[in-house]
Amino acid sequence: MVRPRVAERLGLTREEFEERWFGELAEMREMGPLVDALRAFDASPETVEDVASMRRAVTQQGLVPVPGAVETISDLRARGLRVGLITVCTDDVPALWPETSFHGLFDAEVFSCSVGLRKPDPRIYLLACEQLGVEPREAMFVGDGANDELAGAERVGMTAVLLERPGEEQEWPGRRIRSLRELLSLVESPQP
Repeated sequence: MVRPRVAERLGLTREEFEERWFGELAEMREMGPLVDALRAFDASPETVEDVASMRRAVTQQGLVPVPGAVETISDLRARGLRVGLITVCTDDVPALWPETSFHGLFDAEVFSCSVGLRKPDPRIYLLACEQLGVEPREAMFVGDGANDELAGAERVGMTAVLLERPGEEQEWPGRRIRSLRELLSLVESPQP
């Protein structure tokens, strides 16, 4: 796990680091350059670069599709459906994106750090719909429920579907699936 190493490199306890990282700095790191959030620790430029490098390595390891993701996205697109991504992330994700299996899979990609918006801000969903060329009422949003994302999608008119995390009970009154492959039975191909 990288967080204890990052905390140590910044001269903090893990608890001190996590309190700031997930608290006051969350918005800064998810809506702009990661180095700006790291500079908030009053770290030297060398330390900022070291920590950013540690993060890049961990991010790269995490950018691996879950089983069935690539096939499901490919099947949706083969049906003539447009597929987009909305993600809350640090800027190391779009920087590494071209090196991942996800590159080229989506018709639209909206990274919070690139657009300065994060879920559940209505503008991030509307931006994705605009890039896909669809109205929100024509779009389905699938997510794990973090960041109030499902309710945010519904507030703009999208149909929201919870992708359940194994072993977790999540409250959601709407549609739900247990695997991405189940999504194929929920969508219809567009009319020619």
